[in-house]
Amino acid sequence: MKRRDFLAASALIALLAPAPALAARKKEKSSTTASAKPGSKPAGASTGRSRRETRTDNRSRARGRQSYRPVAEQPATAPAAAAISPATTNEHTYNAIALPDEPQPQWRTYDITSLLTLSNVKGRLRLWLPLAQYRDNPWQRALGHDWRGNFDSAGVYRDPVADLEVFYADWNSGSATPQLQLVSQVAKRDRSFDITRRGGAAERGEVLRRCLQSSDLMPTDGLVRRTAEVAVGRIKDPVAQGKAIYDWVVENTTYDPGPTGIGRGDVEAMLDSGRLSGGSADIALLFVALCRSIGIPARPVFGLRIDSSRLFSGLGATGNLRTGQHCRAEFYTPGYGWIPVDPGDVRKAIRDENLGYGDPKLVVLRKLLFGFWERNWLALNTAQDVQLQGASGGPLPFLVLPQIEAGGQRFDSNDSQRCSYSVTSRRIDG
Repeated sequence: MKRRDFLAASALIALLAPAPALAARKKEKSSTTASAKPGSKPAGASTGRSRRETRTDNRSRARGRQSYRPVAEQPATAPAAAAISPATTNEHTYNAIALPDEPQPQWRTYDITSLLTLSNVKGRLRLWLPLAQYRDNPWQRALGHDWRGNFDSAGVYRDPVADLEVFYADWNSGSATPQLQLVSQVAKRDRSFDITRRGGAAERGEVLRRCLQSSDLMPTDGLVRRTAEVAVGRIKDPVAQGKAIYDWVVENTTYDPGPTGIGRGDVEAMLDSGRLSGGSADIALLFVALCRSIGIPARPVFGLRIDSSRLFSGLGATGNLRTGQHCRAEFYTPGYGWIPVDPGDVRKAIRDENLGYGDPKLVVLRKLLFGFWERNWLALNTAQDVQLQGASGGPLPFLVLPQIEAGGQRFDSNDSQRCSYSVTSRRIDG
């Protein structure tokens, strides 16, 4: 995409998108600073903490505390929470498609609170809840976690290979009404790609090799490869190939989240059936599989919507975010590094807004979401075929929802008969 396309998109989106979605949020008065602990400890409750200032052993037991410093492969460019002052959050000076020679996008800090209560369960319980990506990058920074509840033990573990960080908690058999509150603090800003600027950081070879592999639900040969070859035709440039695959996915899929909301991510079943319909994970993983099949490293990024959108209301979330899971994708090219895309949200906007292919709103959005991620979404992980630590069940295709095992039986937070689950987000930087 040329530079003028980005500039045109930034100018046109304000004219074309619905006014409610583009209206700037009024600044919220906050009585809590970024460094304040969320709430007070209830009597008899177990608590824990994960903050950036110190590093100790990453396991905590009941009534204990934990601290460690998240790993950053490169020097973090994000500011600390305390450095994000209300004076720098003037909505009127913001450009949605900021280029490197324009003012840097502004950071916002959020407290994300997850509340979970279990009922109608027997036996020993273990819970796993995915946390925000722990490696700092230029568009997201995890600032720490606080938790409390009536668990018997709890802590955090990391899988560096899968780039995954998970909170876990255990309740012994006979625990009355298991409960958990977990508050994560994160800093976010928009992420954009500018094709006129080369020199992106080179990725490690082992990471790129993993991002070319197939998975249980995502083959990279046979029909997948033949489909990718049709999509790219004679194009040889990897950026242009990625754009051709993005366009093919946008033009040939439909958005249908189904009962699971985010989808199953079964690419092989989608292509075999000829019905390319699904949630954001299905659409993003189709893009990833097609890229990998022709030698372009690509990966899904699973996450959660945490704020309203400036583009279309359906591309954001407010209130209870328990069903706000959303999957994006990125692909790698030498010289540019990782390029963000979001074909799922293009298809969602087409459905929600009833957009035709010639609609100017769709033309702008389609250009925009090749190379742009809005900051109203929290990236959790890129892991596939996830084996939960200490679980008795088999691997999951991906981890985006809290998972629970009770007496050896696994269920997730969508099970309303056994799990009451809510997620809320609060801006704390003014």
